[in-house]
Amino acid sequence: MNAPQDQATLPEWERLRLLRAESEFDAIKKNPRFAYALWCVTGIFGGHRFYLGDTAQSIAMLFTLGGLGLWTLIDAFFIARRVRTVNRNRRAAVMARYGILDAA
Repeated sequence: MNAPQDQATLPEWERLRLLRAESEFDAIKKNPRFAYALWCVTGIFGGHRFYLGDTAQSIAMLFTLGGLGLWTLIDAFFIARRVRTVNRNRRAAVMARYGILDAA
């Protein structure tokens, strides 16, 4: 989000548009703690990947039992990065929908 001094210089309608876009992003962003919790409980079935929207990989994990557990263990090291990537893409899509260039 813009710095407070940058927001103060924005016209009111621009500030409201930015706040609305930020609010929409906050409603759809993924939580890394929840993704890890899903990994702990349903990791072998790909529950964390379903949560992050990786449906094809989730189904593959479901039918191979997480690559016999190996794929599930490897995912433990990459969940945080995947959550950041998903959130970055979702934020870019929301900001583009509102016509806001996002520097973050």
